[in-house]
Parts: sequence; C-alpha cells; structure tokens
Amino acid sequence: MKIIIGIDPGLQRTGWGIIKSSGNSLSYIDCGVIKSDAAENLAKRIAALHEGISKVIARHNPDEAAVEETFVNKNAMSSLKLGHARGAAILSVTLAGIPVHEYAALLVKKTVTGVGRAEKPQVQAMVSHILPTARNMTADSADALAVAICHASHMGMRKILEPSLREGLSKRI
Repeated sequence: MKIIIGIDPGLQRTGWGIIKSSGNSLSYIDCGVIKSDAAENLAKRIAALHEGISKVIARHNPDEAAVEETFVNKNAMSSLKLGHARGAAILSVTLAGIPVHEYAALLVKKTVTGVGRAEKPQVQAMVSHILPTARNMTADSADALAVAICHASHMGMRKILEPSLREGLSKRI
C-alpha cells in the first residue's frame, strides 16, 4: 500500500490530490488547491506554495509524489512562472524526504482518459469515475488526482519492467 500525492503546479493555483494505491485498487483520500496572492511578489508567492504543500504533506504523510511536468507554451513568461511553481512543489516534496516522479501532461491524460489531448472536463469526469468518493474537486485538484492516478498506474509497470531491464543490462555487460 502506498499513499501518493499528485501535484498540478501553478503559480496562482496549485492543485493537489492524495490517493491510496493498494495493488490494483485506488481510493481517494483528499484534494484541494493552494492559492498564492497575485498582488504579492514572486518570492512570497513561491513561499506560500511551499508552505501550503508542506502542510498537506504533514497532514497526509505520503510515501511518494507525482508532479506534472511543465507544459511549455508560446508565452515564455507564463512558462517561466509555471516553472517557479513546479520548482517550489518539487523542493517541498524533496525536503520532506519523499521520492518525486515526474509525468508529462500528455501521458497523464492518456493514462486517465485514454486520450493524450483530453480537455479538463474529460479529465475531471474520468477522475470522478475512477475515484467516486472524491469531493470538492476543482479542475486543478482533479488534474492533481489524475497525476497521482497516472503514477499509481505506472508504478506497477516499473515494478514489472525494472527487474527485467536490470537483467537485460547485466547480460549485455
């Protein structure tokens, strides 16, 4: 059994979701959004995200973390701000001693909906279907839960693939 925190970073709103993965079974624990004040300077906004994520970690004590990778868009400043938020999330998790795994948005959407370019409402609908007890889910927290679900799904594959990959490497050496 593993408790997984999924994080969908954003400078204004960072979604988070906590699930329990036990074998092929997933269950919802909690979710929410950490907001930073747009009127504050960048340093204070990053500190607010770190503080919020740290509180969630302290409350739920996750075993592993999954963070969505930065989606680079045409607006360089937006991508940079997203990178700051992502850095704050990764730092918060790492300082808590939790292993961090990163997933591309396309892989998260493909894992949860079957479509790599799914829209937010599709992701939210599938997360609701996979985790029917999820409450107070916003688009941002649904995305975070989707990241956690993606990690749980691929965590099982890593257990299967890693031993055979190591075996294959040792045979070649």
